[in-house]
Amino acid sequence: MSTLRVTVEELTVHDHPNADALELAQVGLYRAVVAKGVYRTGDLALYIPEQAVLPAELIEELGLTGRLAGSAADRVKAVRLRGELSQGLVCRPRALDGVDLASAAREGVDFAGALGIVKWSPPVPTTMNGDVESAPDLLPWVDVENLQRYPHIFEPGETVVLTEKLHGTACLLTYVAEEKRVLVSSKGHGSKGLALKEDERNVYWRAVRGHGVPDVAARLAERLGASRVGVFGEVYGAGVQDLAYGALAGAADAPPGYAVFDVSAEIDGQVRWLDPTEVLEEGELPLVPRLFEGPYALETVLELATGRETVSGRSLHLREGVVIRPVPERYSPVVGGRAIAKAVSPGYLTRKGGTEFE
Repeated sequence: MSTLRVTVEELTVHDHPNADALELAQVGLYRAVVAKGVYRTGDLALYIPEQAVLPAELIEELGLTGRLAGSAADRVKAVRLRGELSQGLVCRPRALDGVDLASAAREGVDFAGALGIVKWSPPVPTTMNGDVESAPDLLPWVDVENLQRYPHIFEPGETVVLTEKLHGTACLLTYVAEEKRVLVSSKGHGSKGLALKEDERNVYWRAVRGHGVPDVAARLAERLGASRVGVFGEVYGAGVQDLAYGALAGAADAPPGYAVFDVSAEIDGQVRWLDPTEVLEEGELPLVPRLFEGPYALETVLELATGRETVSGRSLHLREGVVIRPVPERYSPVVGGRAIAKAVSPGYLTRKGGTEFE
């Protein structure tokens, strides 16, 4: 899940093809449906992204009472309005009165705290939870930002790899070579420096034990001369999320579905991100499907972000999207960290009955 930032942005305004009273205000590559005539191209306004939870007073001020998602009708979610995808909210709440919007936009001021806006945290099923312990040696995963919010992360023509983004739950495994110790965590617990104590009922531990991930991580540490190795995989199947890829996460005689999407290693005191296809031997672990390697083009990314899943080999349901990373690995000044992004299918965003457990 990407980070939550509520910032002032410059708008590009487009006609709504199916509604005379509506327009589309574009921020990055996102478009939000707005009332016609309120904004013009070049105007500055606040952009509130998806997965933001708004306080009641702001919902009332914006005239959105009863119109947002969630049981409390307070969460921003992608919707289709008169046939056009609307992602996020564009507004100028009273709290911005007197604010130098141009300066706030240049400085990237985050107004989430001032407006009482928080990031939505999905409920965690019991199979994904468990007793935790402090784990300072755990190698953490990163927040992957949406390409539509930050369209300039990649340079046109630079070599990139696109892998299929799976709708499961991220599993973090760290192998500490000196102690031959295995740490397992979820993305949420891992961000707090916590690991899950081993429990045969826990879906993460069932996945890594069932697919032999600790043994592979130990061999990889030896091959690389690494003091720590991180293996990051997606755990999936019926009972994990609404998209199951034909796997049964709760089956007693088989482990949940599992696919590696990234690897990191601490070598000579430096943590490096590594391409799983280059450091893992063929067949050692299941990998997320690799859909494309070649010159970066936005059109290619958006085309491959849609369609049907390829994990099952049977195109059972829609694809969540793709993850984009450059070859070789590099830093991005656009996001102030690792150059990696995701592009999500509009069909995935607007599907009915979707789950978003982390």
